[in-house]
Amino acid sequence: AIFLADTDQIPPRTIIQEPSLWRYINNFGKEKDDYCFIAQVDNYIVGAVWIRCIQGFGHLNDNIPELAMSIYPQYRNKGIGTSLLKNFLTFLRQKNYTQISLSVQKNNYAVNMYKKLGFKIVSQNQSEYIMSL
Repeated sequence: AIFLADTDQIPPRTIIQEPSLWRYINNFGKEKDDYCFIAQVDNYIVGAVWIRCIQGFGHLNDNIPELAMSIYPQYRNKGIGTSLLKNFLTFLRQKNYTQISLSVQKNNYAVNMYKKLGFKIVSQNQSEYIMSL
């Protein structure tokens, strides 16, 4: 779930082993707030959205899970991500989650999707928004 404005500069897959990124996936599914939905097209996983309570880029406090999301580039702008996130948010509401957060780069077009689904900017730095719903 790393946004790359310049797709000519794709980092190696091993970047996920960086501690700041590894915390998003390490032992995923073993903690009580680890939930994930995937999107499939023709039995191929094309995207995922997940939450977990971590001290990540969108951390607000230790009790608010942070959301991460990724859709393969060739499947973006087709409504897949919006549908996936809407279904996931419905699931989280049914699980009685009252707040989630995320971090998104300001130049990521997904900012508009998050806003349309009700996320609000709660803080920002030079390059990223921290949003909450």
